[in-house]
Amino acid sequence: MTERRFRFGTMAAGGRDAAAWTAAARRAEDLGFATLLTADTLATPAPLPALAAAAAATSTLRVGSFVLSVANRPVAQIAWEAASLAFLTGDRFELGLGAGRPGGEADAARLGVPYGTPAERIDRLARVLDAVAAPPEGVFGGTGRPPRVLMAASRPRLLRLAGERADTVAFGVSPLAGEDDLAGLVGVVRDAAGDRFDRVELCSSVHVVGDEIPGWLSARLGMSAAEMAAAGSAALLTGTPQRMADVLRRRRDELGISYVTVPETFAEAFAPVVELLAGN
Repeated sequence: MTERRFRFGTMAAGGRDAAAWTAAARRAEDLGFATLLTADTLATPAPLPALAAAAAATSTLRVGSFVLSVANRPVAQIAWEAASLAFLTGDRFELGLGAGRPGGEADAARLGVPYGTPAERIDRLARVLDAVAAPPEGVFGGTGRPPRVLMAASRPRLLRLAGERADTVAFGVSPLAGEDDLAGLVGVVRDAAGDRFDRVELCSSVHVVGDEIPGWLSARLGMSAAEMAAAGSAALLTGTPQRMADVLRRRRDELGISYVTVPETFAEAFAPVVELLAGN
């Protein structure tokens, strides 16, 4: 396996106003995070305008959708807007794509677009990948280079598609999933990727840093830190920054996972780990 260098992203949902949002982006950059990520839900600001504002407020921070629902927009529109944002950010935009999520069907209904079956959404995602790979040239004076593509996946068909086509594969697993679960998903991606596997970045999410979970997050996850620890959750990191860094190093060496995301809530607590590992 070729060397995989660590990088880290922080997941933000939008601040109380524009000033708070851009301040969060600058803080993420100051803390050493490689990317600021945001979701695609009707409960948060539209991701692409929000990411454009975050990029404009920073100089090196990359920004990414985590992840854009392919059901909510026409295929060509996704490719056009992704290429436009890559151009406007100086190629600092990463297009995260997904075929569905809990609550996604309700959002599609409110937007007045068909959500589709799982198979239809996966086929649509494949069409998006084709369109993004050949972005429009000359429309806005840009280079026409496609953005880096991240795919969120947890089931075999999507994992295989991600292994074949994506630059980054983000494993969308339960907060209780352990390293054995991640190893199984990595195996599917490895088989699908073949000779390109060493060039595919693997991503996992850490939902909790430390022994305590804020009440709102515990309610969202439906579990406590103690329950996560008892289950051997890979989404929980505890102990000193050095201990957490050691866990992530071992996980990278054994599974190849080098891109790690954390919620904005834990960005400050996780920053010492970022300092120890980023770029190594």
